[in-house]
Amino acid sequence: MKSPRPGSTENISVSMPSELLSALRTRTGKRGVSAYVTAAVRHQLAMDGLAEIVAAYEDEHEPLSEAEVQAAELELFGDTAAPYVSGDSAA
Repeated sequence: MKSPRPGSTENISVSMPSELLSALRTRTGKRGVSAYVTAAVRHQLAMDGLAEIVAAYEDEHEPLSEAEVQAAELELFGDTAAPYVSGDSAA
């Protein structure tokens, strides 16, 4: 099997609750679903990587203080509230 070229795409099948798909199509239109899902997956992979970095740091040192977490949120998200405040990575 050939390796995919950089930037190439593949079609996949994804299952999700009907109401979630309906909300997604309402927001994006039928043609925008792939781009929206791609952006969401990229974001989640970045957040997973960040969580791994934090976990490795805390394993080697000590847990981050609330002040350190707030400073990081300010740096990442500016003055707006952090978009994800729960620890639920399945969102």
